Amino acid sequence: MSDLEARIDRLESLDEIRQLAAKYALALDMRDADAWVNLFPADVRVSKAESGRAALKKWFDETHRVQFTGTSHHIGGHIIEFNDPDNAQGVVYSKNEHETGPEWVIMQMMYFDKYERISGRWYFRRRLPLYWYATDLNKPPIGELKMRWPGREAYNGSFHELFPSWTEFWNNPRPDAPVAEPAPYGKFIDTMRRDNTPPKVRVR
Repeated sequence: MSDLEARIDRLESLDEIRQLAAKYALALDMRDADAWVNLFPADVRVSKAESGRAALKKWFDETHRVQFTGTSHHIGGHIIEFNDPDNAQGVVYSKNEHETGPEWVIMQMMYFDKYERISGRWYFRRRLPLYWYATDLNKPPIGELKMRWPGREAYNGSFHELFPSWTEFWNNPRPDAPVAEPAPYGKFIDTMRRDNTPPKVRVR
């Protein structure tokens, strides 16, 4: 592949990956389980014991039929970086609204994604949801334990846990510290993570 062909391929890949996030939101909000699960590869891992799109579709149905009457997912900033032509990672913001029984729950979160191109098509290899807050529309999530779902005990999300800078900022006030070197090209996410292990996430 020539340099020009590689650059065009990268641009096309960026666009297709960005559309993955938009397709994910639309398919989820419209409850099109088939469209949603087909954004993941055929061997998608669903749990320690289950894998495959059929298992993922069952999870989708059980979660969204019982817990939510309706949802609306609003996609924000999306950073995508490539490990090689067929593998990439990304961080994408999402502001969500949920009709759940008598309450309207708003949520702020981000996804830490792994993408893989298989047979010419990009898929989500993994989506790790990182939550900041969830609360009734009329109850601002001030203070600790910002994940506040109706009928459930409040808990902390994992919105800041992928990136160590949040804890460092509050634990080590150093306004006069020297400025670090800029991240290498294509390594913005890895530089911010500094090899920090992805957190274990409690899904709602």
